[in-house]
Amino acid sequence: MKNSVTKIHPDTVLEALLAKGHRSQRTGNLKKLHDICRRQYEGSRDYSLSAIGRLCEAEGILKGRVLYNAQSADYRAIIEAWSAYVGPVAKRPKEQKMLASYDYLMRIEDPAMRSIVQGVFAQRDKLKAELNLLKSQTTVVVDRRPHAATIALQSASDHQIQTVLEPFRLTALEREVLTKAISPDFLDRMGWREGAHGDIYKDKRVIYDPGYTKAIRRVVGV
Repeated sequence: MKNSVTKIHPDTVLEALLAKGHRSQRTGNLKKLHDICRRQYEGSRDYSLSAIGRLCEAEGILKGRVLYNAQSADYRAIIEAWSAYVGPVAKRPKEQKMLASYDYLMRIEDPAMRSIVQGVFAQRDKLKAELNLLKSQTTVVVDRRPHAATIALQSASDHQIQTVLEPFRLTALEREVLTKAISPDFLDRMGWREGAHGDIYKDKRVIYDPGYTKAIRRVVGV
């Protein structure tokens, strides 16, 4: 068996509240509030305190925030009576707010220009989304020290740190000078010899430690 619910008409609730013998001003406000709720029944049927409060404030009956006070129980009783009388109302989907940039876009009368600007906005939004995603997942640290071009990933507590090491580039003059510094002709003129481990020595005295010539060859790529 289905349960039947008897709805009490808000007029009955108003009559009961007026019978309590309020002061004339409060009695008038109750009637005006009741009339606002009646008009809401024919329109949006939104009986939230914020919605009814705005209507009351617009008509100069009372401030919207007054409805939330403990002394406003009678006012809320009328609102609740209308809300119960109407029953649950399907919520309308919220309209998506237009961004200020797109509001500006709609003011452009020239269709061609509007299309171009719209494309720019779309590209901007895409880049902003990608940037936000990157910022949320990775911290980029740019190291400008002269190392070979590498990308090193290091684990962190809750995100990944990506270190980008910027590659260096020699000028033609720098490359020429370094190449000559380890050339056989230059070493012969200086009386130097190259050891098996990339060291430079004269007689038995070490001029440059092991790895010297090998490091230069790696830098200049010879």
